[in-house]
Parts: sequence; C-alpha cells; structure tokens
Amino acid sequence: MTISPVVFILLIALMIWMDYYAYQATRLVIKEKSAGFRKTVRAIYLAQAITLIVLTISLRWTTSGTVSSMFSLSIIFMAYTAKLIAIIITFIDDIRRVLSLFFSGRKRRYEKRVASGQKMPRSKFLARSAVVMATLPIVTMSFGIVRGAYDYRIRRRKVYLPNLPKAFEGIKVAQLSDIHSGSFYDKVAVQGGIEMLMAEKPDLVFFTGDLVNNQTKEVSEYVDLFSKVKADLGVYSTLGNHDYGDYLRWSSIGAKKRNLEDMIKTHELMGWKLLMNQNEAIRVGTDQISILGVENWGAGRFAKYGQLDQAALNAEGDVKLLLSHDPSHWDAQIRNQQPDIDLTFSGHTHGMQLGVEIGDFRWSPSKYIYKQWADLYQEGNQYLYVNRGFGFLGFPGRIGILPEITLLELTSRPIA
Repeated sequence: MTISPVVFILLIALMIWMDYYAYQATRLVIKEKSAGFRKTVRAIYLAQAITLIVLTISLRWTTSGTVSSMFSLSIIFMAYTAKLIAIIITFIDDIRRVLSLFFSGRKRRYEKRVASGQKMPRSKFLARSAVVMATLPIVTMSFGIVRGAYDYRIRRRKVYLPNLPKAFEGIKVAQLSDIHSGSFYDKVAVQGGIEMLMAEKPDLVFFTGDLVNNQTKEVSEYVDLFSKVKADLGVYSTLGNHDYGDYLRWSSIGAKKRNLEDMIKTHELMGWKLLMNQNEAIRVGTDQISILGVENWGAGRFAKYGQLDQAALNAEGDVKLLLSHDPSHWDAQIRNQQPDIDLTFSGHTHGMQLGVEIGDFRWSPSKYIYKQWADLYQEGNQYLYVNRGFGFLGFPGRIGILPEITLLELTSRPIA
C-alpha cells in the first residue's frame, strides 16, 4: 500500500472500531447460548479480526497486483463489507433504543408484550437480520471468484462500414483486452479461453493493452499459450497503462526502461505486431485497410503516451481501424481530430468486474466513471467497441460482468 503512515494508522483504528461494533450484533444473537458456546464464538471472532489486521499490515510491504495481494485484499474487503452491513443495522437499532428512552411509557408497554411472548424483541430480531445480511456480500463475492473469474463469453457484433472494400466483406475481427497475466492462478482455465478464441477462426486479432499488472516477467509463464493466438491477416497489439511499469517502485530508471524493452520483445516473441503510435496497411488483392495503434492515452489521471497524429501519419486504406487502450480517448481526441477513423477498439474499464447484464440492459458502477464502458457505441459514422477484459485486477473474480472474447463481423451492407 502506498499510503501515508498517519492514514494507515487511522485505517487500522477504523478496522478495530468496526470489529468491536459489528460484534455487538453477534453477541446479542448468542446471548442465550451456553457459556462455552459464547466463549468459542468470541475466540473465533477475535482470531479473524486479528488475522484481518495482520493481513492489512502485511499489505503495506507487499507488491500490489500479485495474486497473493489480490486475494488478501479481497478477503479484507469481503469481511469488512459484511461488517459494515452489520454495523448499519446495529446502528439503526441503537438509534431506536436511544429514542425509546424519551418514550418510556411506550417502552414499558413494549417490554410487557415481549414478556408475554407476543413477539421477539426488536433488538434480537435486528441482530439476527444483521448477521444474515452480512453473509450476502461474502457469498456473492466468493461466487464471483470461484465461477466468474474464468467464465469466458464470446460477444458477437456486426458493424456496418459503408466504405469497407469488397475483399474484406464479412471479415471476422477478434479482440482481447486487459489480460493482466500477473493475476492468473489457473493456467488451464486461461488455456480454455484461448481455445475458445481460436475455435472461432478469426481473420484478424487485436489485443488492446494491459498484458500485465506491473512487470513484464508476469507474462513469462503464459508466452507459450498466447503465442497460439494466430490469424491469417495477423495479430496486432498496443500497450495499456499497466504495461509501462508505472505502478511499481523501480530500483532505477534503467530497470524500468529494461522492463518496457522486455515488454516489446515479448510481443515480438508471441508473434503479435505491436503498434506504438504506428500504422500498417493490410492488403487483400488490390484492396486495403489500415490498422493504427496508439500508445496509452487516457483522460484524467492516466498516462498520456499516445501520439494520435503520429499513429495516423500516412495511413492508407478505405477503412481505418484503431487500437487505443482507454475508451476516454475516443471523445477526447479521436472523434474530433481523426474523423476518418471508422472503428476504435478499446478496453481498460473491465466493466469494473461488477454489474448486471440482462439482454440489452447493462449496468455497472463503471458507467459513472466512463461514458463508454462496455460493448459497441456509435457517433455519426464512427464506432467504438469497449471490451470487458479477458482477465481481472484487484478483485480476483467477476460478478455479472464476465470476461470477454469479442468477435466483430465487418460489413458494407446495411444491417437490418
């Protein structure tokens, strides 16, 4: 964790207070149990509270983006989300009891009803509700880890490009994005995703950045697997914000530079044509289209390595396809500076790995950060496709927003 010591101490203090306050609900639920049972529950609760605090302290000296750090953060987040729910319900009961002091008559009548067995005391009812409700985020997030992380889905879309040359009619373009290989903990599952992609026999494959979390060496175990990604018209790629090593404290400037050099070599080793503010023409007979790749450029706080003008320089072809990792680039520069770019491929958002998708309905907290956060968008004659990501980062799973393999069919014929 890269936070100041004062903030870190306040965080630990907040965790201790949350543990104490959340325990009040548990204590009320077990109040009528045997002394031995209550003692066991107290010991277990204390043990988990200490474990969570120790995990939090250890993260201060752990490299972010590693599998161990992600699981540790997830355990902490799940536990304290559950406790927060318990705290909210317990706090509501505390307010109720404070207010009841001002209405002592009503309180005495209520207690008489309780004594006569008419109903369960509100405090106990709310305490039980708090314990039950607190389990929901744990169950949901655990399911997201066990089932969601590698539940790859193929998203198929048709895109109408009236200027598409005849030789490219019906071309199948596959897209991968945000692999984040440093997060993977199941190579067999990842292999299954790559096999799903190759079973589609795409004509062209694009990768739109974030091969790793922090360091190029994270992908070393997967180079052989990603090298199997092939297409008749080629595999093209670009870099994402995580590929530059900007989120790691390096021993020297030279070490960071070598890391980027290794990243470039890795793309070459896998047979992926890395476009760093460059373009390349693809020809079929006398027809051609242009593939442009721009380095990471993000609105706001994200790095701006991209040089769009340079990437578009001398680009030829009736249709231009651009790879740009961050979708915020589309509104900020692409649409107004390069109106002849027909279709932009992006990723970056992951759909926050959390949301709901039912039919055409899509919702994720990501929509409050990014105007374009998942799937296909159109403004005038220009399109943007935002891939939901192949991997994951931070939370080692996905809830509702599942990992994606995109398959776009390009056509010059109007889509009914």
